[in-house]
Amino acid sequence: MKERIEQLLETKKKIELGGGEKRIAKQHERGKLTARERINLLLDEGSFMEIDAFIKHRCTNFGMENTEAVADGVVTGYGTVDGRLVFVYAQDFTVLGGSLGEMHANKICKVQEMALKMGAPIVGFNDSGGARIQEGVDALSGYGKIFYRNTMASGVIPQISAIMGPSAGGAVYSPALTDFIFMVDRTSMMFITGPQVIKTVTGEDVTQEELGGANTHNRISGVAHFMDETEEESIRRIRTLLSYLPSNNLETPPVYECSDDINRVEESLNELVPINPNKPYDMKEIIKLIADNNEFFEVQPYYAQNIITGYIRLNGKTIGVVGNQPRVLAGCLDINASDKAGRFIRTCDAFNIPLLNLVDVPGFLPGTDQEYGGIIRHGAKMLYAYSEATVPKVTLIIRKAYGGAYLAMCSKDLGADQVLAWPNAEIAVMGPEGAANIIFKNDIKNSEDPIETRQEKIKEYRDTVANPYIAAERGFIDDVIIPSITRPRLISAFDMLESKRETNPKKKHGNLPV
Repeated sequence: MKERIEQLLETKKKIELGGGEKRIAKQHERGKLTARERINLLLDEGSFMEIDAFIKHRCTNFGMENTEAVADGVVTGYGTVDGRLVFVYAQDFTVLGGSLGEMHANKICKVQEMALKMGAPIVGFNDSGGARIQEGVDALSGYGKIFYRNTMASGVIPQISAIMGPSAGGAVYSPALTDFIFMVDRTSMMFITGPQVIKTVTGEDVTQEELGGANTHNRISGVAHFMDETEEESIRRIRTLLSYLPSNNLETPPVYECSDDINRVEESLNELVPINPNKPYDMKEIIKLIADNNEFFEVQPYYAQNIITGYIRLNGKTIGVVGNQPRVLAGCLDINASDKAGRFIRTCDAFNIPLLNLVDVPGFLPGTDQEYGGIIRHGAKMLYAYSEATVPKVTLIIRKAYGGAYLAMCSKDLGADQVLAWPNAEIAVMGPEGAANIIFKNDIKNSEDPIETRQEKIKEYRDTVANPYIAAERGFIDDVIIPSITRPRLISAFDMLESKRETNPKKKHGNLPV
């Protein structure tokens, strides 16, 4: 038995070395960690339990029968993050470039299935040259199996993808099917077809970084959600994200002890929003001032910056925040903002995370680019997502709430459980300036002093229609509050809504306007 134990230990030691010392050194030279280093950084110390370490490929084409691929190029298993069960897989670039073959895919599928059965999150580290060409259709089948399991797990358990190297061709679709994608600047790459193919087909000259780097997918395409300078930073943020999420759709997120006064009055909120309705301010300041310990975990901070999405805690409980950003496009909703918010709302609803909506929206962004791009279809995603969501929904109107965009930011009619407003809120079909031009067109035109008359009519419209009290009279707003007491009032609202029970009509699934 002693000899067999020694043999086992020797074999495991060899497996842990992956592609060997030289390839590990090369990985480090590129500023990248190895598969096992990534897993050990993510999981609590000593908690990782590996599965299928002895798996080998079965390919005999093109000399593969003589090629050894330790663990078939992917490390799989489970462990804990802050004591909570998490499943993980990490492609090993030191072994055949982390390429995906039949057995490699089977290993990933096994942990996907285990995560689904156990109701635990799964984190995948992607660092691969793509499909293993020598295995042909077996490799393609492997991707298909993974995609299928991604889809079956969607909305059931949190799925997180960390792109730690190249991810090309079919390999990009597994991350795209997961809930969150992390990328590392100047290291991560995602694209369907590489620069060489693009050059051949379209004649375009583009670098890998320009085509599919972290900047591209965080700022332009919106494919990714987070970008960090180093892998270590990225992995730390994955741990933080997991702290805001439940393990599965049947649980609620973990509750943390709140060290911040739940009755904290924030006097600065009374002065934060400018009196001039056309002057911008930073909505993130409001979010941080009302959050526990002023902490805000933003999601997709670089994409569609006219809308803000992310997580805070109120009295130790996770709350998803959707807020207009007056500093960018005056807070208008456009195609990208609608996509970003719609997806975030549905993610929160899937995982029982209450929603706080902070409204300062002048409308949908006008223009032919938006109309031709399908703003009607994209904007409908927000309407659909809010209407479908059954989690507690609290809406706070900070300043402007005009037209269809007022509805799209979760009005009472779209199922908001509580709608609050600050005293300077303006709720109307359109802004007082535009409304006055239409309603009082003749009065202004025939006036001796059109400019003064116009200002009088703007004030008349604002006093008559565009203020929170008219909406409150009709029950569309539950209360008008002093800004400084926003934090305790929101905590009270979400505490009241904690026992909310609501179900939608039974159906196979809705037809989301994609």
